[in-house]
Amino acid sequence: MTDKIRIAIADDHPIVRQGLRVALGAQDDLELVGEASNGAEAVELANSLNPDVMIMDLQMPVMDGITAIQEITKENDNACILVLTSFPDDKNVFSAIKAGAMGFLLKEAPPEELLASVRTVYGGEAALHPTIARKLIQEVKAPSEDRSSLDPLTPREMDVLKCLARGLSNREIAKELTVSVRTVTTHMRNILDKLHVSNRTQAALYALEHGVQSD
Repeated sequence: MTDKIRIAIADDHPIVRQGLRVALGAQDDLELVGEASNGAEAVELANSLNPDVMIMDLQMPVMDGITAIQEITKENDNACILVLTSFPDDKNVFSAIKAGAMGFLLKEAPPEELLASVRTVYGGEAALHPTIARKLIQEVKAPSEDRSSLDPLTPREMDVLKCLARGLSNREIAKELTVSVRTVTTHMRNILDKLHVSNRTQAALYALEHGVQSD
């Protein structure tokens, strides 16, 4: 028997957690290993159990989902987080992607779509509900008309961006710049935030479009 995909869920509504528990429990390849009712508990759960996939709400008490995602990915850059939200127009969607979320799904989605999304993000691919995908496209397009207002990158962030444009991974960038992988991850988050893009692919395209090349 193959190893099961270990899943943790974080949502402040007991009825949502119960529904997820039932849906996941009926699958032979999925295993629920922990539950959290707020963002702080989600961070503790992620650090202690290191689940393969964490299903997380954005609107939670004590610590919101965005902050929780940032804290989790700060400790584990490979954390696999699937956001489950009731609000497709939530402005936090874009921030969550920048923070490290791998996918977004609406709570109204049928169970089979949830299960497919869990398996998709576990496989390293993004899983986005069409409504949310359109929202992200709009967010990405919006700032492109005002590039002059972007915060300037620091010299070290420019070094990281140049390496990124060459297709290097975080580990390869860390080796080339003689810094830790965690430092590269921090620089990468700053770059995404300053360029108003949602992932490293868009940052690399931005670099190529604007002539950012290695020295």
